[in-house]
Amino acid sequence: MDFLNFIDFKITDVLDIVLVAVLLYYIYKLVRGSVAINIFIGIVIVWAFWKLTELLGMEMISSMVGAFMQVGLIALIIVFQQEIRKFLLMIGSTNFANKRNFIKHFKFLKQEGIVTNVDVDAILKACEKMANTKTGAILVIERNNSLDFIKNTGDRMNIEVTQPILESIFYKNSPLHDGAAVIVNNYIVATRVILPVSNERNIPLRFGLRHRAAVGITEKTDALSIVVSEETGLISYIKNGEFVLYDSITHLGNMLKQDLIQ
Repeated sequence: MDFLNFIDFKITDVLDIVLVAVLLYYIYKLVRGSVAINIFIGIVIVWAFWKLTELLGMEMISSMVGAFMQVGLIALIIVFQQEIRKFLLMIGSTNFANKRNFIKHFKFLKQEGIVTNVDVDAILKACEKMANTKTGAILVIERNNSLDFIKNTGDRMNIEVTQPILESIFYKNSPLHDGAAVIVNNYIVATRVILPVSNERNIPLRFGLRHRAAVGITEKTDALSIVVSEETGLISYIKNGEFVLYDSITHLGNMLKQDLIQ
């Protein structure tokens, strides 16, 4: 009986470690590439120091660090509010009835480094041409988080991504140009999509509603967004609710391909 209890304890212990590892992995993925990654690393270091002092029996310093960790929980919720939203949205938008989507969320068990089949070159060539003619456009590229909740706000379709198709969608006289186009696995799955607008006050006033919508969707999900300004013709790349700077269109293409690694 004691032997069985020992076995059960060990199995539970292993399960506990696996669950913590999965949780830390997803937290890391949510904050990777943003300023919050430094805060996350800092929290892990403080937590590890706390447990080390407990293990060594250093009661005074351990109690101080433990009190800091407990009181700081509310502050952490405020700091990581965007990441917490993304995490809850990722869980809520997972279709567990769909085996393909379910496995997709656990793809960390597989070897990484496979680039999705999104035609980045076609997207950037279309954006360059629209930038030259100052044709406003906003593209949203799905990654891990499902975008089904915004696809329903627009017109559903299933068209492979090509430069002429993108240009025709955002042509000023096209009935489809108003709103965003959503791209999933190199297919335009929806147009005229209404995106959640960011309330972030730090966005420069020169950026209009189109840019705020791009920031909004990348705040709430891990999607990538590309915006062509109708006023200036500038191409903006937005990820994790932030504008990503680039030196050239080639540099932008390399970053986009890297961010699309699945």
